[in-house]
Amino acid sequence: MKPTQVEQALQLAIKARRPAFIWGPPGVGKSDVVAGTAAALNRKLRDLRLSLCDPTDLKGFPSPDKKAGVTHWLPSDELPTAKDGPGILFLDELNAAPQAVQAAAYQLLLNRRIGNYELPDDWDIVAAGNRDSDRGATHRMPAPLSNRLIHIDYEVSLDDWSKWAISHGIKTEVLGFLRFRPNLLHAFDANQRAFPTPRSWQFVSELLEQGMPGEIQYEMLKGTVGEGAASELEGFLRTYKNMPNPDAILLAPDSVEVPEDPATLYALSTALGARASQQNVGNLMKYVDRMPVEFNIVTIRDAFRHNAAIASTRPFLDWSVKHSDVLI
Repeated sequence: MKPTQVEQALQLAIKARRPAFIWGPPGVGKSDVVAGTAAALNRKLRDLRLSLCDPTDLKGFPSPDKKAGVTHWLPSDELPTAKDGPGILFLDELNAAPQAVQAAAYQLLLNRRIGNYELPDDWDIVAAGNRDSDRGATHRMPAPLSNRLIHIDYEVSLDDWSKWAISHGIKTEVLGFLRFRPNLLHAFDANQRAFPTPRSWQFVSELLEQGMPGEIQYEMLKGTVGEGAASELEGFLRTYKNMPNPDAILLAPDSVEVPEDPATLYALSTALGARASQQNVGNLMKYVDRMPVEFNIVTIRDAFRHNAAIASTRPFLDWSVKHSDVLI
């Protein structure tokens, strides 16, 4: 499922009061989808990275009662209580956790309780982990537990990621490059130290935001997304620097030529979309009408995602009528 579909599936599972498990490779945004689900349902989120947990983080700490001759378990403050209000308990990296931690988590998933602790009625559980094919340190899930979960397979989607990237301020250079080379959004390679994932492209955006000296830029990019992706991105960044000036286009759209090179068009459409406003949308439409239709649509989609207020302008309404078969 695409990320937006995963979020819909999680909402349905929670409404049905059934725990769900998200399967997906590392770095694709599984935890972001769970956070988005919690926000959409107006619930709190408690995120436990089980690969970093100790069994006492779930089961609690033993406290001997000498008078009664028994031991009680003091619940961990990592777990929610009734006073916290409705929420989602996210057990991340479940199948990569130590066996003792997994055993404790399984009790919580199966029975909604562990030791003296009981999960509040208005809390639901979502878990996630990597697939066996991702070559991480995973453990096979016991069949009785697997049969009690709704299993959701997470698929990377450039369109979904683009929406997220725009709302989170990802650099337009990165977004334009991935539009040009969509297969590099996620190219998992367990044999390499660095490889492209949605998470590592976010790191690239942060590095570009800081500014890297030219003599180390390639090495920094290679150490983030791998050698091949870094080489292609370097070439695209040179194209980005040499493309027509987006601000000049928005001031005088008829005086600037439309490039023919696809890489330059991807770079330019992303840059123009990021600059759209109610004031310049008329000039923007004049220019994009001269672009190939696929870049015309990509530019206006980005413009709308950056600034939804342009939807009330006459140029946008005219464009919508002309392209009524396109879903924004």
